[in-house]
Amino acid sequence: MVYTPLRFPVDGVAERIFEPWVSVQIIIPPSYLGAMLSLLYDHEAEVGASEIFGENRVMLRARMPLRELMRNFFDETKSVTSGFASLSYDIESMRAADVVRLDVLVGGELIPAFSRVVSRRRVQEDAEKVVEKLHAILPRQQFVMKIQGQALGRILASRTVAAFRKDVTAKLYGGDVTRKMKLLEKQKKGKKKLKARGNANIPHDVFLKMMRP
Repeated sequence: MVYTPLRFPVDGVAERIFEPWVSVQIIIPPSYLGAMLSLLYDHEAEVGASEIFGENRVMLRARMPLRELMRNFFDETKSVTSGFASLSYDIESMRAADVVRLDVLVGGELIPAFSRVVSRRRVQEDAEKVVEKLHAILPRQQFVMKIQGQALGRILASRTVAAFRKDVTAKLYGGDVTRKMKLLEKQKKGKKKLKARGNANIPHDVFLKMMRP
């Protein structure tokens, strides 16, 4: 049993993987049926029988992986049904799963809090999304830093965060080009040393923002 993505085996190590599934009951107005079916398909659900309650309600029964239920399914259901949906679920049996571990590297360092288990069919899309999201909210460091999404034994997505550039020549006046070049070169060497021995500084609020949909 694996309870954290960081302990999930990398691709190709495990012969078979199983995951819990849930049975879901969703009651919605008939006008939202098409949007709800599309959402269920996107979350890998198996749609079963449906029942009609008078003229204003339809009950959909479906089965889906628990991980997909937790992948923002509640909020998306509210969104596509304008808040008119009623949802309940029960844990069922374990089924074989085609999933992989997606890791996020910042400055070449694995960040355990950002690791996740995702569907193999969607791993490229998820890697690009998580890298773009982190790139948008991660503050700049004193050195150039790469953000990478890694899965299936390779890097699937990558973005670079530019470094802060302090103007070390601001207090110089006139045309002392040689002095300016020396200061810039010194700054460049300093950033190179900092990058070699320093880790990325990720503020607490960045972790919170990454956990939100």
